[in-house]
Amino acid sequence: MDYNILELLAVLVFFIGFYGVITGKSIIKSIVSIGLMEMAVVVFFISFGYVSGIAPPIGASFDNAADPLPQALVITAIVIGVTVSAVNITMLISLSRKDESTDWDELKKKNSG
Repeated sequence: MDYNILELLAVLVFFIGFYGVITGKSIIKSIVSIGLMEMAVVVFFISFGYVSGIAPPIGASFDNAADPLPQALVITAIVIGVTVSAVNITMLISLSRKDESTDWDELKKKNSG
């Protein structure tokens, strides 16, 4: 199989983000790691769907035009990723005002007892 270097880099960045989610003690590190995983998926889709010599689907000739559907799906994934990050940050701000901590372990101790 012939892999593009960007595809391998995207997979590597995804697993770095996954490692950050699993081992992160801070909620902020978890949010950043989730954003890193989302962007790695977008880079993977872009690098996987890249074909050289294909023109954008703008203009009169559609002989050698790229399919706009994957582009629309990637833009949708970017918008969803930004929205998820914004909601996570909003919940973090609310939680840190209430409990005055951004550490997972401290929050588990406060809320369990």
